[in-house]
Amino acid sequence: MISTLLKVLAALLVAYAVVVLLAWQFQERLAFPGPNAPVPDPVARGIPDGRVVTTVTADGVRLHGWYLPPAPAPPAGVTAPGVIWFYGNMETVSDLAPVLRTFRPPSTGVLVFDYRGYGQSGGRPTELGLYSDAEAAWTFLTQRPEIDSTRIAVYGRSLGSAVALYLATSRSVAAVVLDSPFSNAREMADQHYAIVPTTLLHLRLDNVERASQVEAPLLVVHGSEDRIAPLQMGRAVADTAPDGSLFVLDGAGHNDTYTFGSESYRNEFHAFLAKHLADRGGRN
Repeated sequence: MISTLLKVLAALLVAYAVVVLLAWQFQERLAFPGPNAPVPDPVARGIPDGRVVTTVTADGVRLHGWYLPPAPAPPAGVTAPGVIWFYGNMETVSDLAPVLRTFRPPSTGVLVFDYRGYGQSGGRPTELGLYSDAEAAWTFLTQRPEIDSTRIAVYGRSLGSAVALYLATSRSVAAVVLDSPFSNAREMADQHYAIVPTTLLHLRLDNVERASQVEAPLLVVHGSEDRIAPLQMGRAVADTAPDGSLFVLDGAGHNDTYTFGSESYRNEFHAFLAKHLADRGGRN
């Protein structure tokens, strides 16, 4: 009996060690399960002035996405603000048409690229790779002649909050909006993969630390019933930012913020951008 129990225990320990080893080796694949999908023509998705665009990152990865120019277009010689949109995990540009039709801020250019390994973009997603993608998006938008590079906001939902905050701490963004942000990779691992020791985690994705370094105004939108990145994570991000605020959608979860509070959310989002992207005489 004791011998059998010892064999069972040994087998369980070996199985656990294998699980831990696989989780350590493939943690970026688990964290960034990039779905593949072609980038559709935005016109066919109900965005008549949108266009398919591409860019190449500093490490040679080609990204594909959409650019929505300011609508209405600014007068000749006048530049408009811009927003770089970073979506959540398991999403692609092709999923965003209904969201952008509703949430697209007026008179503002909007840029969204599929991350490397997502959608139609090349490469394999890694934490540093996503940050390189963000830099490429910044370069693309700031070089648009109709965009005022001093009035660019970043928007990040869920996973995209980490990418947006990276850019907000490495470039002079004018405003930051985060939807359902998590605190950091370690706390998310504790929340969802408690069986795996977090000491093995090399991903950081530290939104709380980066939010503390953001000089631009920061708005966090979070559902009160979020079970993936609980509300206290979003509150920690907002509270640590020097100029942070929190807008709670009562009753919303993690993946229904767009639909659950679409009108109030959109109004808060647009008012925040209008306030902080107002033309104060800055030009490219």
